[in-house]
Amino acid sequence: MKTRFYTAYLTALAFLLVTSCASLKKAVFDQFSYQKGTEIKVDALRLMDKSSTQYSSQTVAIEHLETELAKIVEYEKNKPENKISYAMWKMMANPDKKFIAGYLKMWKEKGTVSPVFITEAKGQVTEALDLILQYEGKKDPAAESRLKALLGLQ
Repeated sequence: MKTRFYTAYLTALAFLLVTSCASLKKAVFDQFSYQKGTEIKVDALRLMDKSSTQYSSQTVAIEHLETELAKIVEYEKNKPENKISYAMWKMMANPDKKFIAGYLKMWKEKGTVSPVFITEAKGQVTEALDLILQYEGKKDPAAESRLKALLGLQ
C-alpha cells in the first residue's frame, strides 16, 4: 500500500515538474521590448501621417525608424524562447511585406502616398503592432494564437 502511495505521489510530482518547467519555456515580460514596441508604433504612425508629402522630405525620420526596427529585430533575435516576437518584428522590418518597412519602400518608390491609402495602411500596421504589444504585455495564449495566425505558424 505504501508503495502504491509513493508511486502515485512521485508520478504527480513528476507531472507537476514537467508542466511547470514547460511553462517557463515562454519568454517572460520584457519592459524594454514593450517600451520599444510602443515607441516604434508611435513613430511609425506619425511618419505614415506625413507620407502624403515627398519621401525625400522625411529621410532623417525614415532612417531613424528603420534603425529602430533593425535594433528591435536584433534584440528580439537574441532573447531565449522568443520565436514568435522575433518572427513578428522580422516581418515588420521586411520591405517585401505589407507592414512598416514595406510601406516605407512603397512610399520611396511612389514619392508620395494618397491620404486614403495612408488611412488604410495605418489600420493594418496598427493592428499588427497592437498584437505584438498585447503579446509582449500579457504573454497570454489568445494573443499568441492571433500572432501565430498572422505569421502563418498555425
